[in-house]
Amino acid sequence: MSGLVLYHRPGCHLCEQMLAALYVAYGDELDVRLVNVDDDEALKDQYGMRVPVLAAEGQELCEARLDEAAVDAYFYRRAGIG
Repeated sequence: MSGLVLYHRPGCHLCEQMLAALYVAYGDELDVRLVNVDDDEALKDQYGMRVPVLAAEGQELCEARLDEAAVDAYFYRRAGIG
């Protein structure tokens, strides 16, 4: 399990692009939990139009576009490297 959570909205082209970029960068076996912000009023209020937001362990890694350096840093910290 990767621990990654993608806060998204159905039909959002940026959300689809970020998810696709994640799979291109890290492989199809990457486990990303998808959370539709529209299914929860608190999340809808929190994220509004900021989707997509990629988070891990309660911390936002990036929004709008994939930041591979931030995701790499998360995986390195998680593995105890660096």
